[in-house]
Amino acid sequence: MSSANAAKTAGFDVQADEFLAVFPTEIGWMGITGNAGIVHSAYVGHSSAASVRTAVRRARTDAGSAEFPVESDWHPQLRSALQDYARGIPVDFSSFKLQLPERTPFRDKVLAVTKRLKYGETTTYGQLARDVGHPGAARAVGTVMSTNKFPIIIPCHRVLAAGGKLGGYTSPAGTDLKQRLLDMEQSA
Repeated sequence: MSSANAAKTAGFDVQADEFLAVFPTEIGWMGITGNAGIVHSAYVGHSSAASVRTAVRRARTDAGSAEFPVESDWHPQLRSALQDYARGIPVDFSSFKLQLPERTPFRDKVLAVTKRLKYGETTTYGQLARDVGHPGAARAVGTVMSTNKFPIIIPCHRVLAAGGKLGGYTSPAGTDLKQRLLDMEQSA
């Protein structure tokens, strides 16, 4: 890595081949990382820009990386789509390219079916397990949802526990945000 491509920021190398956009929305601060139009991760439901940056640093540290993306409005189309979504405007995120980590056939199927859930549509972990040909794998579906690196873009908030219970939601705002997203979509 050349010195032109890297600098030190809070103990992390700043990597010029990956970017981070941090922006406010009606449902809290969000962030997206990636490059060349390919999204590597999304962060939703934060109380501040600093909270997003902290989450990115934590994810990098947990992954064993000391590299931190360069902050830039690198994907204005996705930023705008997420801001529109947060205003209650139905948005189709299917055209955005995602770099899916930790790929297995089961995970790919679960994420593909989840990505096809329409605005305002919900399903359950159990139904999703049946839809991908693995009845009885509701907990495994829950694990895939809890490790979804693309909340809202892959709408894991639309997947509920049995009996319509919320289940979990990996965001600093937790299930309160999940309920808010579902209510927003239902009222549209």
